[in-house]
Amino acid sequence: METRSAKRRKVLFAENCEAPNNNNGIDRISDLPDDILHHILFLLPIKSIAQTSVLAKRWRSLWSSFPDLDFTTINTTSTSLITNISTTRRSPHSLSMDFIPQVLALRDKHSDLRTLRFRARLSFSGLNGLIRCAIRHNVQELDVEVATEDYFNFPRGAITSESLRVFKLKSRYPGFRLLPSSLMTGGFRSLHTLSLSLVILYEQSSLLDLFTESSFPRLKKLNLDACFGMKHLKVSCRALEDLTLENCFQLYGLDICCVKLEKLRVTSCFDAYYDDSLVQINAPRLRIILWEYNAITGTSCLQNLTSLCEASVGFFLLHEDISMEKLQSVCDLLSGLSHAHSLTLESQCIEILSSLKNSSHFLHPFNNIKILELHTDFNKNIVPGLASIFRSSPILHTLILRIVNDYKIERRQWNRDLWDMSTSKEEQYWESQIQTLKPFLSHLKVVKIHGFLECENEVSLAKFLLKHGKNLQEMTLCTAHCNYRDSLRRQKVRSQMMGFSWASSNAKIAFQ
Repeated sequence: METRSAKRRKVLFAENCEAPNNNNGIDRISDLPDDILHHILFLLPIKSIAQTSVLAKRWRSLWSSFPDLDFTTINTTSTSLITNISTTRRSPHSLSMDFIPQVLALRDKHSDLRTLRFRARLSFSGLNGLIRCAIRHNVQELDVEVATEDYFNFPRGAITSESLRVFKLKSRYPGFRLLPSSLMTGGFRSLHTLSLSLVILYEQSSLLDLFTESSFPRLKKLNLDACFGMKHLKVSCRALEDLTLENCFQLYGLDICCVKLEKLRVTSCFDAYYDDSLVQINAPRLRIILWEYNAITGTSCLQNLTSLCEASVGFFLLHEDISMEKLQSVCDLLSGLSHAHSLTLESQCIEILSSLKNSSHFLHPFNNIKILELHTDFNKNIVPGLASIFRSSPILHTLILRIVNDYKIERRQWNRDLWDMSTSKEEQYWESQIQTLKPFLSHLKVVKIHGFLECENEVSLAKFLLKHGKNLQEMTLCTAHCNYRDSLRRQKVRSQMMGFSWASSNAKIAFQ
């Protein structure tokens, strides 16, 4: 409850604001232009902004014309915002975001709305009414997250808006349906960002003519999340620069052909049980591609990725038995990334390549890659896959190896007996690969191994790189926390690694 002294201070401040000629309390802030005061208010939560309207008439007009309404900072169990806007009293049982129409109704009719952002439980008619009202105020950014009693249709009012630049619509439950493509493609003439989440597409499973060259003429950023029932998607918007596709588990086919696309992220997509799935990507300006935890498609065709700088690839494996067609598809996808300068591969990629005999014959050389990051549990079965990747990276500068320690996998610890090369199968294998790895070993300069536990596999690799890396400058071995016994063993391993001849006189090794 507001104290008597606080009320007295508020009244005194209001009097000072209304009497600027009073030398005892000159209000210089109120003399600032509206744009500057709006910028200052923008730094406050909307509840605090609304409370300034009681200070003076000047501040009341600032609130009614404030262009950025972000209701996501409001605790809906409080009525303070409502009582500051209107004298209408509401019962606690009616508390929700239904006061937003009151805020919009009290706005200055000549003041445009730049941003409207809210999260609420609404009926479809209530949601439509809010969107229509915002569009009448020429809203530029509309960010909506709603829960409804039933499925609802995509709001038509957003399609025809000439002012709307950014539209984000997320359904928490149960989802919404898109309108027919013929209605959607005729609008959105000014939209440059579109984000849709929890879209129900069982009756409209193929979106082949929605995101086309002629539709969404200014769309630069597109985010589609949890599109249930969508089996086929084609994206060819001519202005699109950033595309994100997430949680589309029933997808069969993805076709992307965008001449200006610069960033692509596809995560947790494709039907793992469908053998004839397809991905086609043609994007000559693409700089970043993140391919994360997707099911393996039956066919992969990546073309013209000549501007690629950064790529990251990981798969979701439903079972260990993968058909030869899908193995080839993985190799085709990786080969399509051959222009990248930086490449990150998750453990599933390395497992797949290790299951292929002579997998380097299936891979196109990564002739531009300077930085390679590999995530792996580093069991003995993935060593051939590592060698295959190294052979395909002839000018690699930096190798980063992140070992994911799976304690279910038995890993043989290094000991003094294993230091004899003839007793270590891993050492023998790496030595047998020297001829094919010569370009890789000649260019490698930096090696970082995270999760280094001095087990046989990683010690063998580290020792091999030190023995044959002619231009190696730096090797960093980052170890995990260990007990006293492990610490003593670790000291012995370190002293042994420092005690043999290295190929590079400039090499330095650091233990962290």
